[in-house]
Amino acid sequence: MHIYFIVHELFEGPGAFQTWAESKGHSTGYSRVYAGDKLPSSVEDIDLLIVLGGPQNPSTTIEEYSHFNAAAEIALIDKCIKAGKAVLGVCLGAQLIGEALGAKYEHSPEKEIGSFPITLTEEGAQNHKFLHFGDTSIVGHWHNDMPGLTEDCKVIAYSEGCPRQIVEYQNLVYGFQCHLEFNRELVELLIENSKAELSKCSGHRFVHQPEQLRNNDYMVMNNNLFIFLDKLLIDYAKTKSE
Repeated sequence: MHIYFIVHELFEGPGAFQTWAESKGHSTGYSRVYAGDKLPSSVEDIDLLIVLGGPQNPSTTIEEYSHFNAAAEIALIDKCIKAGKAVLGVCLGAQLIGEALGAKYEHSPEKEIGSFPITLTEEGAQNHKFLHFGDTSIVGHWHNDMPGLTEDCKVIAYSEGCPRQIVEYQNLVYGFQCHLEFNRELVELLIENSKAELSKCSGHRFVHQPEQLRNNDYMVMNNNLFIFLDKLLIDYAKTKSE
């Protein structure tokens, strides 16, 4: 399988997604837009598109971030969905998927930074891709916003601070507001690039400070992500063979 990443910032990289892809022998491609890479002109060779997070939101303009073109990324996501590809968006990526399907992103009730539990909804508990999560599981967070909801999507999981942590838009299309890809290396980069933000939010009930962020356990959430990704590609392979 060929996994293609849209990377908005060096400090919002693939993390555990990369570990999974390498361990499974999947080929990978990248548009590191922060480094000037262009988006792919064709989606024919893509099996799974993963759109990562960033400090932007779908309303961010090119004047604000010259390397981020929300309209172009939304068009790419739409193209992949219509071509029957598997698509997964994380944080900003999840919000862009919602936008591609006509659902406007919204501000989250709470800012969340750190590792906090998410709880499966009734629909989430019945979804075979998430059975291994258990009723609740600890995942990574680093956000202010959340993805919009379409009429036929399903909210798979929520947290105390945000009602839309995982959204199933279609069988092969998912938005993760949470960050299961976090590992120690990625979190260290985020800390380095977010010192002012973390200091400003000191004392916030859903914001961990650097020492706690460094001590959080990311292995369980990474393993949950790996199992989900395996199940997602199994479902994708089934659609290709039909």
